[in-house]
Amino acid sequence: MKNTLYILSFFALVLTTSCTKDFEDINTNPNAPNTVQPSLLLRQVIYDFGEQMSYEGFVAGDLLSQHRTALDFNLFDRHDLKSPQLGGNPWPIFYTNLRDNEIILTQSRTTATFQVYEGPALILKAYMAAGLTDLFGDVPYFEAFNGVNGTVTPTYDTQQSIYLDENGILDNLDKGITAIQNYSLAIPLEGDILFDGNLQAWITFANSLKLKYLMRLSDKIDVSEDLQALYNSGDFISATAENAVFNFTNTDPNSFRLAQLRVGDFNNFVLSETMEELLTDLNDNRIGTFFRPFENATTNEYNGLLNGVDASSTSIALAEYSLAGTAFREDTSVLDANFMTSWEVYFTLAEAAEKGLITANAQALYNTGVTQAFEYWQTDLPATYLTGNAAYDAVGTTPLQQIMTQKWIANIINGYEGWVDYRRTGFPEFNTVSASLNNGLIPVRMPYPAEEDALNAENYNQAANATNGNDINFPVWWDEN
Repeated sequence: MKNTLYILSFFALVLTTSCTKDFEDINTNPNAPNTVQPSLLLRQVIYDFGEQMSYEGFVAGDLLSQHRTALDFNLFDRHDLKSPQLGGNPWPIFYTNLRDNEIILTQSRTTATFQVYEGPALILKAYMAAGLTDLFGDVPYFEAFNGVNGTVTPTYDTQQSIYLDENGILDNLDKGITAIQNYSLAIPLEGDILFDGNLQAWITFANSLKLKYLMRLSDKIDVSEDLQALYNSGDFISATAENAVFNFTNTDPNSFRLAQLRVGDFNNFVLSETMEELLTDLNDNRIGTFFRPFENATTNEYNGLLNGVDASSTSIALAEYSLAGTAFREDTSVLDANFMTSWEVYFTLAEAAEKGLITANAQALYNTGVTQAFEYWQTDLPATYLTGNAAYDAVGTTPLQQIMTQKWIANIINGYEGWVDYRRTGFPEFNTVSASLNNGLIPVRMPYPAEEDALNAENYNQAANATNGNDINFPVWWDEN
């Protein structure tokens, strides 16, 4: 667990300037931001993005990935993705934080005493940009994030360019690593709530992200040589203590947001039938960590609901379905805002080995991933778990299906990640949605939000045309499956 984070107030983020007798200075609002210290802005970007996407991952991502089912406010669960309700519009979260991160990056390149922030800012830019394009596909990128110094109507760049071109995702990870390696001043990195200023940990984080993103692209380009080199280096997140996370608390305002909402909103989300079936088949005791027995249960039973129920025509008794576990409301101090973990790295490496992209023992990597995923969720791993239905080579399944299923289970608070992996691999197998508003199809991209049509119409129209009318069934560039 990382050190507890306390939210900074707006006024703690800004420095005000002293007054002079000049008319311009006298007529300057002393409460308006002038120069934001990069340490404060770095803390804000990491916290705001992590907190908001953890909430989004629960209320929207977990519906798309079928970890949970919504009882009401559930047009999104029925795959009307253009009608976000409690969540389902991550677009402004990405762009707000990418914009603020760009301020840090600019300061690091123009002020000598801020050089230490360049590497982390480049790595964060790559991380957030990848999350953005993986959800939406082509998005404004190269002309975006620059505020008053850039265009307010940026063009949409292709996902291929965003990943592969200069100043794109992979290039920024390499440049971020180089910036850290070349940094020679003694001024420390402050405001770092992921690694407490440890620059080597940022390099390890960047290498872990490279493993992840290279696997994203592995159906489009040959990534085996780069993957093998990274694996051979051993410089990736390999232990729970190295995870890129910060922890929530049990008190407002730093508790997980579902603990702060009214009970009716929390009770809107229950165990999905997909999740129940998989955990039950695996005899997986994490079901008691993720969920609680349904109210009418007689012997601590769990019950899931098929995704996409039409609440307007179907009566649902809340007491018959399992709510989220205490970690998501009563004891959120056990939850992390999760940027990258060791179990995710090991499942990524196991997938690469299983597909022949690296030379390594896929089963050993898988077993380590499972073990560390249980450790991450603070649940004891049953002695026979890896020799039963969860075994790498269990009868009736395939190693790839086992890898992706275990990765999906552990990603319950990062539901969008589970959905992305499902789109890449088809695993785990999702159930049919009860009352689909998408002709029974599982969506393969998020739609551009309506405000883009209003604020950036010309470029939006071009992007919409390129995706068959902003179609949620139009695959992104790397999606070959």
